[in-house]
Amino acid sequence: MSKLKIAIQKSGRLNEQSLQLLKSCGISVNNGNDQLKVTVANFPIEILYLRNSDIPQYIEDGVADIAIVGENLLVEKQKKVEVVEKLGFSKCKVCLAVPKEVEDDSISYFEGKKIATSYPKTLSAFLQKNNVNADIHTISGSVEIAPNIGLADGICDIVSSGSTLFKNGLRQTQVILKSEAVLIKSPQMNEEKEALLSRLIFRIKAVLRAKNSKYILMNVPETKVTAVTQILPVLKSPTVLPLAEEGWCSLHSVIDERMFWEVIDELKLAGAEDILIIPIDKMVI
Repeated sequence: MSKLKIAIQKSGRLNEQSLQLLKSCGISVNNGNDQLKVTVANFPIEILYLRNSDIPQYIEDGVADIAIVGENLLVEKQKKVEVVEKLGFSKCKVCLAVPKEVEDDSISYFEGKKIATSYPKTLSAFLQKNNVNADIHTISGSVEIAPNIGLADGICDIVSSGSTLFKNGLRQTQVILKSEAVLIKSPQMNEEKEALLSRLIFRIKAVLRAKNSKYILMNVPETKVTAVTQILPVLKSPTVLPLAEEGWCSLHSVIDERMFWEVIDELKLAGAEDILIIPIDKMVI
């Protein structure tokens, strides 16, 4: 039987979050130190631990079938791969940054300037689109130090919280690209592996839905159930159970956590009381 080969980052934050996603999908990952290939016992999948920058090439060549990588890497590497699912974690931005004493936020500031970056293709496309001519200095590693040692007038790099920029006396000016982790697949997958991928995506979607959803319970007067239901977005319809106290019901539903504070006041005004919010582990629809 075929095994689906998935490539993930060998180390770093994306490695940890990718493994957590697989574990949440019921895939038991038990690997020893320094193992670069691990076979999973409870799902037909094989995990390859690879250097992040090499993964798109391995996917294009069919050495690995699928992978979890950042969108920013795909844009930079420009390989022939397909994005299957956005995963919602490891969010960041590819940004231009300048020394904090520079007051100009415009893209035109970089005309004729030197920019240090690990993303030359992404930066070049952005500059060309904005008709800016600049000298791109490609380096790997600590790009943030370049302006401090006179190597460049600004940088183009990944920004998450912005703390690294701040510590190096830099500030963000332009956002070139917004990125998050994505699941990608090789153009060379056969039918059997496509079927395995469908099984895995089913599990991933169940985990991702649960992450942004919460189970909501509340006590509502029977006369107010319709009004409360109209406020509350539900999968199909809420569960309504009678309480021991006559004239009252317990209403159960699912809500997008990001919407809760927007509707809580409306729910209370409509008659809902004793509102509880409970995490959901998986959500299959």
